[in-house]
Amino acid sequence: MSESIVIIPTYNESNNIGKLMEITLNLEKEIDILIVDDGSPDGTAGIVKTFQSDYPDRIHLIEREAKMGLGSAYVTGFKFALSYGYKYICEMDADFSHSPEDLLRLIETVEDGDADLAIGSRYSNGISIVNWPLSRLILSFAANVYARTITGLPVKDTTAGFKCIHRKVLETINLDRIRSNGYAFQIEIHYRAWVAGFRLKEVSIIFKERQEGVSKMSKSIVREAIWRVWTLKFRSIFGRL
Repeated sequence: MSESIVIIPTYNESNNIGKLMEITLNLEKEIDILIVDDGSPDGTAGIVKTFQSDYPDRIHLIEREAKMGLGSAYVTGFKFALSYGYKYICEMDADFSHSPEDLLRLIETVEDGDADLAIGSRYSNGISIVNWPLSRLILSFAANVYARTITGLPVKDTTAGFKCIHRKVLETINLDRIRSNGYAFQIEIHYRAWVAGFRLKEVSIIFKERQEGVSKMSKSIVREAIWRVWTLKFRSIFGRL
């Protein structure tokens, strides 16, 4: 078993998941894969099972009956990774907006002791985003400024969903207290780790808009992020985080 695992939540990613797993399995460093699928009607889980037959020790699958949200998918994945003894636990999207090759740099940053949580950042070296419409770029950039201002997080890309986390971080954070389910989940993970005294470091990446499938962004996700940062801040002030 590898020391490293990447958790990939999926919903209707049949056009991407096979190729993504193939590339990840063939990286220079051995990284296991956990797919958390929320009942995709397009057969995503079936594709994963086909790969599992060839890589039974490296590909894991958790099937959930319906869409239960990004945050709960990652919490489920974190608990799985901890129970199986993984040391370096990564997050990655299924749509190729994150390059699997960059997993190596994120894991190396944590392995070398430069950080306890390495963040694949779109904003640490200017703006490194390809093929986003201007409206979405402005929304994302403004959301990160907003989150940093309220929480004080020393991170430019607070909503980044591409990262490597040392298991000691997840062992310290009370995963059952996490309530965020959209992009606010990423802010919450970063904030809880930072408040707990762990070191966060941004690693610049190139983020590319998905080529296949449909974006999961919605107004409810944006609203959750707006209010959740205030909840985190106040809970931290009163020692109830």
